[in-house]
Amino acid sequence: MSMDTGDLGTFYRNLEEILDLEPGTLKGGEALADLESWDSVAAMGFIGMAYEKYGVTIPAIRLPECKTVDNLSTLISTR
Repeated sequence: MSMDTGDLGTFYRNLEEILDLEPGTLKGGEALADLESWDSVAAMGFIGMAYEKYGVTIPAIRLPECKTVDNLSTLISTR
């Protein structure tokens, strides 16, 4: 599954909700380490969102390889 621009916009909005960010905050290139609200709880929220909204199971062991928001979207689209 590959995400097109519309899918990416929806993905960013879903992730903003998990991270408690204002809509439109995420553009994709943001470093996860720079996002104050990216923590273990947010990571579990991301895993849950990937399964609920995209039907994709993300093993938690794969998250450390993700450095940016776009890395997270790629993790979903390549599963």
